Amino acid sequence: MDLLSFYPDEQAIPSSVKLTSDYEQREYLINGKMLSWHGPMNPVVSPVYIREGKEYKQKIIGSTPLLTSTEALMALDAAVEAYNLGQGQWPMMTVSERIRHVEIFLGKMREKRQEVVNLLMWEIGKPQKDSEKEFDRTCDYILDTINALKELDRRSSAFVQEQGIMGQIRRVPLGVALCMGPYNYPLNETFSTLFPALIMGNTVVFKPAKYGVLLVRPLLEAFRTSFPPGVINVIYGRGRDTVGAMMETGKIDVFAFIGTNKGANELKKAHPKSHRLRAILGLDAKNLAIILPDADLDNAVNECLLGSLSFNGQRCTAIKIIFVHQAICEKFMQKFCEAVSKLKPGMPWDAGASITPLPEPGKTDYLKNLVEDAVQQGAKIMNEQGGTTVNTFFYPAVLFPVNDKMKVYYEEQFGPVVPIRAFAEEKEVIEYVLHSNFGQQLSIFGKNSKTIAHFIDTFASQVGRININAQCQRGPDTFPFNGRKDSAEGTLSVADALRSFSIRSLVATKINEENKKIIGNIIRNRESAFLSTDYIF
Repeated sequence: MDLLSFYPDEQAIPSSVKLTSDYEQREYLINGKMLSWHGPMNPVVSPVYIREGKEYKQKIIGSTPLLTSTEALMALDAAVEAYNLGQGQWPMMTVSERIRHVEIFLGKMREKRQEVVNLLMWEIGKPQKDSEKEFDRTCDYILDTINALKELDRRSSAFVQEQGIMGQIRRVPLGVALCMGPYNYPLNETFSTLFPALIMGNTVVFKPAKYGVLLVRPLLEAFRTSFPPGVINVIYGRGRDTVGAMMETGKIDVFAFIGTNKGANELKKAHPKSHRLRAILGLDAKNLAIILPDADLDNAVNECLLGSLSFNGQRCTAIKIIFVHQAICEKFMQKFCEAVSKLKPGMPWDAGASITPLPEPGKTDYLKNLVEDAVQQGAKIMNEQGGTTVNTFFYPAVLFPVNDKMKVYYEEQFGPVVPIRAFAEEKEVIEYVLHSNFGQQLSIFGKNSKTIAHFIDTFASQVGRININAQCQRGPDTFPFNGRKDSAEGTLSVADALRSFSIRSLVATKINEENKKIIGNIIRNRESAFLSTDYIF
């Protein structure tokens, strides 16, 4: 298989996915104003190479502003002013009013679907179907968030009476939020923190991911016109030049970050009052699949293939190491490698392509190093052409047997390398999980309920989610998404995110006629946005 042949010439690119212009983006959004940057720019290089005669050149699709700490602090000050110690227009709005602003944005966002999908393909190499799914799922997530907030508000509208005290308990915003997402799901995972933060009444500084940044450009005007000035501020640039300066001020109340635990630790340390910083973090993972001797092999192979190699394995929820019982290891390996051989390399827009170019500079070299290290320590590449590299292509490598001397045994590869180990005793698997630095998810494949139950009870205190005969995954979005150890802080789901970006507050009074009259007047005359029994439909 000649991976080089999958790179297209310009004429072969379908017109429907071609970018309509060079995305030289100089705009950024602060305090409701679209500002223009005239300083240094960061080129945005696509993982797609274009054939020009006998040469292949990496496509440059645009550029983004390299803002400095000055602009970052301006954005932060705008968010602080808009929040105004909780007295700003946005945090003081009724829930129904904030929902209306988010609904306006969602309508405008949907108009940009094709443009955003194309940018996902070009900038991070995500297959077209996955790019479309990411956009649609994000819209659904925002809509589900609106509906969850309505339900939360309905429940909160009731009064509680206990021990002669009556009270109403509602959730209120925390303050100013800094939202940063990952490059592999630059729309969905970023917006899954951004919109809960906004809709609960926080003001936000939003810094897009390092890659997958241009897709925000089509949405900037929607942000500007859908929310009051200062409520949402969008900045660009290197994290070390922008984010650190904002954290050092101590003005950030909520830190929503999806990335590495090392990066999160460094940024949290920069905050001078860490006890006042609420952190919602999605971090590293080394999710495990356990294949028991009575597993349905066809199902286990299919789920592990999807789990380990969907979007080239560039998912925090990907299966990143597989333990197979030695009794079925040979059969599993044969079926798994056959399934890998059927994966189609190609450009993101090619029908059926599942192996696409990798967007992260230096990633193929890193993966090659992992494979070479494993081979030096006794592993073999089990699949034909495994580990073959051409420019930004890296053909999946299945490694067996892996052991604790190899980097890939512990490190999160975040790419199409699949390490497999045979095990004879359950304690081998248990020891791996207990001593892992990560604790997001794992998958168990088998039929014996007693064995599975034992693993469930053992691992429930180690990971955030245990999947039975299914790959590791985030959805449905109504399920909690979290992790233990170095894998996460806080919990996300449609409902949990609303709680993460808010705090409960209550109004209480002794039950007597005078107090009941006061409360009744406030409610009947709609004198308070907080104290209300309005029912949001």
